[in-house]
Amino acid sequence: MTHLVTSAAVADACDRLSVPLRAGPAGLTPVLPGHVVVGTALPVKHVDGVDVFLDAFERARPGEVLVVDDGGRTDRACLGDLIAAEATVCELAGMVVWGSHRDTDQLREIGLPVWSLGAIATGTTHTGQLSGSEVLFDAYRVDETDLVVADSDGVVLVAAETREKVLETAREIMATEARQAERIRTGQSLRAQLQYADFAARRRSDPTYTFRDHLRAVRGAI
Repeated sequence: MTHLVTSAAVADACDRLSVPLRAGPAGLTPVLPGHVVVGTALPVKHVDGVDVFLDAFERARPGEVLVVDDGGRTDRACLGDLIAAEATVCELAGMVVWGSHRDTDQLREIGLPVWSLGAIATGTTHTGQLSGSEVLFDAYRVDETDLVVADSDGVVLVAAETREKVLETAREIMATEARQAERIRTGQSLRAQLQYADFAARRRSDPTYTFRDHLRAVRGAI
């Protein structure tokens, strides 16, 4: 089982490893804050109707995260309480919606972590239009091999080929930051821990020396 990591640590790990970052925008927020979800993506392209979700649930595996591409629409909700309730039957870890939701109070009662671009009362208008195959999360393509990391800071996707290294680095970053936070609480400033005076002195003589370079040299994180 994948140990929980934060979206911020994963984003920092991608930066440290020069791995392309696939992260949702600031508007993609949790319906029920306080949860951290890490799981493999179950991608769904939504265009018209809820049957695409039922089809996805037929192949769902426990612990997966439903990733819904509704084109970033905020003029309608593509899912609500019944889809969330069925997702719990499938033991999904959560749902990430590149679009909008409704039935907010009921979703909170169900307790399944859900991220979306917001709530709206309007549901899908059934036109008979068929769904497409490629699933996008904002500008990023999603498939069944992607790892989803979602929490109160947002949602990040990690590709299979970089997953282990990114997660390892994210855990290292989290451990380093936890140690630094504890030292601050016991009276050692962050500037002292990171030897900031040394960085400032070197920067004056070498403008190309970046704080990122310095953090790596002192094995710090921020």
